[in-house]
Amino acid sequence: MSTIIHFGTGGWYARRDGDFTEENVVRLADAAAQMWSRTDSGAIVYIGYDTREGAEQAARLAGMVVAGAGLVAMISDRYTPTSALSWAIANDPRACGGLMITGSNHSSDYLGIKVRMADGGTGTADVIDALEESIPLEATEARGPLIEKDIVSPYLESLFSNIDTQAIAEAGLQLVYDPMYGSARGYLPAVLGPLGVQTIEIHGTDEPDAQTLRPEPIEPWVDDCERMVLSSKAHAGLICDGDGSRISAVDERGRYIDAHRVFTLVLGHLVKHHGAHGRVAMGLTGSIQTRRMARELGLPLAIKPIGFKYIYEEMVKGGVIIGGEETGGIGFPERFPGRDGLYAHVLLCEMMAKEHKTLGQLIDELDEHYGPVAYARRDIRLQNEEVEMLRTLMPGLNPQNIVGRAPVHVSHRDGLRMEFDDESWLLLRPSGTEPVVRIYAEAGTIELRDEMLEAGTAIVKGEYGGI
Repeated sequence: MSTIIHFGTGGWYARRDGDFTEENVVRLADAAAQMWSRTDSGAIVYIGYDTREGAEQAARLAGMVVAGAGLVAMISDRYTPTSALSWAIANDPRACGGLMITGSNHSSDYLGIKVRMADGGTGTADVIDALEESIPLEATEARGPLIEKDIVSPYLESLFSNIDTQAIAEAGLQLVYDPMYGSARGYLPAVLGPLGVQTIEIHGTDEPDAQTLRPEPIEPWVDDCERMVLSSKAHAGLICDGDGSRISAVDERGRYIDAHRVFTLVLGHLVKHHGAHGRVAMGLTGSIQTRRMARELGLPLAIKPIGFKYIYEEMVKGGVIIGGEETGGIGFPERFPGRDGLYAHVLLCEMMAKEHKTLGQLIDELDEHYGPVAYARRDIRLQNEEVEMLRTLMPGLNPQNIVGRAPVHVSHRDGLRMEFDDESWLLLRPSGTEPVVRIYAEAGTIELRDEMLEAGTAIVKGEYGGI
């Protein structure tokens, strides 16, 4: 029986010793190739891959399947961030899409496939659903030739197309960079080095502990970066996930700075130093600080469900200056409608340089102006039937009291989201791809945030009395 291939919020992922097989790679690549060849026969499809074992081989196989369908399969000549693949597609009028073989932010025993459309973005939910439904039960035997191409160098050159490089060169920045053993390794130091930025890269080679580090830029996986920033007295630490899509940071005091706060900083920087104006697209878990900044700056907010595909749909409407989602993906539609981790880091460097401040000083100013916030996510693993039962019951849940406070707004748009009069919030959301319920909370203090997380955990487990 053929494996059921289901796309999550970022692509299709499976264990390398499980469903990530040559047969399934062929089936998915064939479905994508048939989709593209129906309207763009003979067009170019770009193929990329990360640094994981088996990724390049799977990319070559997928490329040959694409070529076998009458398309031109252009494969990267080296490991590549997904953003470089997206850039190549978006800037080549002959391209109709691309495939990225990557484990992304999943543990090292996983690999997967991300599909990119002609604009370099993820495609709409309808397109992805149709692609999923069209995956054949049997693997085709059609194959064709591959063409290797350098798609990384043009992308790296593009990172500074509208950046004040002189300001960065004069700032004397000292950074720690952690690509988490992924496909963004080496690239940020390579482009910042000529500007005089001193960068210490960690987790940039294949080391014995590469298999134990989950390449997700959240705690506790960023602990090594925190320690290195402190010991090296760097101005900041910059972190990318396994394919350079998601990011976070560490300030000079060793404090973890989640992607929501990076997003807010970069938004303010784009408005102040780049003259940007337009809509801001973010998910339900977007920060209180971002909402307050957008209101102050007169920027309309587009609040979307969890998943970058919904941010993408908002971006392609036009008028969006920045988009982001809770797992650390930040995108800039002026470049292409997708996550661009390295560009977000370059903007952060430019901001520190132009403001003549460390990352910690910028965060302190953000907290002073918009109020301090504390954000966290907790994942509760349950049995499949328990998750489905909660998913069924959730539209009817309407808690009257959470840690002594009554919600002022309750939404069932994507899970159960409760907001309070101080704008703090709690979100419960069953995962669409695994037997997990995710609990998100943000508040003005760590203590209140943790109390809300506990209350959310109790609701998920059916142990809460305030419903």
